[in-house]
Amino acid sequence: MTRSIRVALWVLFGLFFLFPLYAMADFSTRNLFVAGGRTMGAWANLVTDEALYQSIITSLLLAVLTVVAMLAILVPTMIWVRLRTPWAKGAIEFLCLLPLTIPALVVVVGLKNVYLWVTYLLGESALTLTFVYVVVVLPFAYRSIDAALSAIDLRTLTEAARSLGAGWATTITRVVVPNIGSGILSAAFISVAVVLGEYTIASLSGFQTLPVQIVAIGKSDGPTSVAASLATLLFGFVLLLALSLATRRRRRA
Repeated sequence: MTRSIRVALWVLFGLFFLFPLYAMADFSTRNLFVAGGRTMGAWANLVTDEALYQSIITSLLLAVLTVVAMLAILVPTMIWVRLRTPWAKGAIEFLCLLPLTIPALVVVVGLKNVYLWVTYLLGESALTLTFVYVVVVLPFAYRSIDAALSAIDLRTLTEAARSLGAGWATTITRVVVPNIGSGILSAAFISVAVVLGEYTIASLSGFQTLPVQIVAIGKSDGPTSVAASLATLLFGFVLLLALSLATRRRRRA
């Protein structure tokens, strides 16, 4: 009886999540001019539409740059705090989780003067949003990496590596990072999903990222807008699936 209920629940949850995706796929491939006809024109626009294609490239570059900058800042800092200044752990956690309590509008207004210098030094490129997005993804990335660090004996690992003559850079990259790989992957994938779905900050800042372009196209071309949204959702699903497989493979190893 329990097995039947479990299967029934899985089926219900599957239908609940998959039916909207099916509806999006159906709408994005429907030929509005021929009854019952199908066309892949909306999906072809993801590549042929210059503005949409450029926004996709911009968002992907933003995701990559945000992940690299976030990991370069957060991983060494959290390791150092746990080993050398454990009294500062609460302050670091507070600062990393603080962006969750600040509305996006306040973030944009607060950084306006700072971005005057950023645009003066680096130009008015959408890639400068990397600095803001690193702050936005901190709460999610912090929790993932913190959980991974809590699952290992960090002090013993680092002391063993240091006693064998390894420097701090070698200790972090070849000893600690492989042991918290699942947390780093989780932080990276969640950060990518957040960046690809962020609309408010980019819109208020006047940059044409993928979410902003999807909203703009939706006013005149619904199927293309839905196709771009579905592609983003599927990309996030693939990332989560890859994370699940990588974590499962690591546990087996």
